[in-house]
Amino acid sequence: MAGRRVNKKAAPAGRAALVPTQERSRERFDRILACAAELISEKGSDAFRMSDIVERTGIAFGSLYQYFPDKSAIIKTLAERYNAIGRDCVRRDLTEMKKLGDLHPALCRITDGYVRMFQEHPTMHHIWQATQADRALQRIDQDDVAYLAGLLREALQRVAPKAPAVALSSFAELTMVLIAAAVRQAIALPPAEARRTLALFKALLPKDLTAVERLTRGT
Repeated sequence: MAGRRVNKKAAPAGRAALVPTQERSRERFDRILACAAELISEKGSDAFRMSDIVERTGIAFGSLYQYFPDKSAIIKTLAERYNAIGRDCVRRDLTEMKKLGDLHPALCRITDGYVRMFQEHPTMHHIWQATQADRALQRIDQDDVAYLAGLLREALQRVAPKAPAVALSSFAELTMVLIAAAVRQAIALPPAEARRTLALFKALLPKDLTAVERLTRGT
């Protein structure tokens, strides 16, 4: 990209966007993403096209493709941004876990936090659907679950240092997978049914490490 300094953003899957370092280019980059998020909310991830961004922003195709080689790169970048928000929230909620008895309240806060995120950022649901439909992008969701499970495992190790690390890893990963699945199911339901579903789910969330102890005993 002549005349502009750009860094190729490292990514585990899919084609990468070129993230500019200069302020003017960065503003254009962010404007493209904001426009894409609007279009995805309006049309869904399948229906929106790169030409829609060009038409709405006035940014030329050449400039658009300098930043994003295809639509998947846009979806990938948006997914990573939303995941970063979620990780910050989970990290904050787990910081408040000072003893094992705080596990259940922390997991409930994480669940509620993700519900609020989906409510405040409706595009997230479309982005998630897009990552699930694209084999190359599925790794983004898998990596995010693994990262969140790592945060939960570290928090559990703080409050239960004698628990086996391997068992804690399995427990943490399964718990984060279940939270993600429950939230994504709930946001697709009518409000009253969603509230009932989430209340039931939170009642089922683990309150201690009984499952880890059973796994350790091999039962």
